[in-house]
Amino acid sequence: MIITKSGRRMFPQCKIRLFGLHPYTKYVVLVDFVPLDNCRYKWNKNQWESAGKAEPHPPCRTYIHPDSPAPGAHWMKDVICFQKLKLTNNTLDQHGHIILHSMHRYKPRFHVIQSDDVYNSRWGLLQVFSFPETEFTAVTAYQNEKITKLKIDHNPFAKGFREQERSQKR
Repeated sequence: MIITKSGRRMFPQCKIRLFGLHPYTKYVVLVDFVPLDNCRYKWNKNQWESAGKAEPHPPCRTYIHPDSPAPGAHWMKDVICFQKLKLTNNTLDQHGHIILHSMHRYKPRFHVIQSDDVYNSRWGLLQVFSFPETEFTAVTAYQNEKITKLKIDHNPFAKGFREQERSQKR
């Protein structure tokens, strides 16, 4: 997953679907990112390998879904997309982006919290979910040409790269 100083939207985006919520109870939905281990990685001979101890983890930040708080019926009616979430490697970020270290592995955790107010410190019931399929290595540049091509071909924000590639073929 690419990270930049100014912040980069995740691609592919995190999308989840919720079931079993109380339709009229309000919930806050948010995501945070936790390190998978205490290692730094490097790309070597077409594979990732451990390259020593991880840097100290930056303070944990959360991304609160902009629809929060909303009734359970709202969250269950459609897929929940975290399309505006941005990742950065800028430890001094002032924009609320999720701060990660390059060449470290992470997994997103999705939190569903019963609450009428995002800023209320007395949140109710809490459920946390994570999925092994969403684990990734944060990088500032792709380490594999096939991944670069795959992301450019499927990322709606990579239109400029696709046009550049076509003009080079001509």
